[in-house]
Amino acid sequence: MNNMKELVIEADVQNLDQVLDFVNAELESCDCSPKTQIQIDVAVEELYVNIAHYAYKPNKGNALIRVAFNDDKDRVFITFIDSGVPYNPLEKPDPDVTLSIDERAVGGLGIFMVKKSMDNMIYEYKDGQNILTIEKTL
Repeated sequence: MNNMKELVIEADVQNLDQVLDFVNAELESCDCSPKTQIQIDVAVEELYVNIAHYAYKPNKGNALIRVAFNDDKDRVFITFIDSGVPYNPLEKPDPDVTLSIDERAVGGLGIFMVKKSMDNMIYEYKDGQNILTIEKTL
């Protein structure tokens, strides 16, 4: 794992553009296709906004976003770290997408879409921190 960059930022939805700019600058350094970049942006937005909305409520806290590539720069690993309440989005059951919009439980679709569009998603709670990593082949 090399080419690692990190951004520490207050977990506030108003900082979403800065987070996306940071991730996109890294993706553009390795000929990422526009389609893949959009999928990654959607995933980053979903995961970051979740941290901003829920991790520290009602207080404020920081999020660390780390972007790393494998040696061939054909896989990206984006990690979100916060010290908020423990929350493993992977434990949430996937929504029943066979139901109509009206019948479906509210929420959960964002994480489901992230799981579907990324190659891998790993969560751990360690040393008082939520650590969530998404992985995507470029």
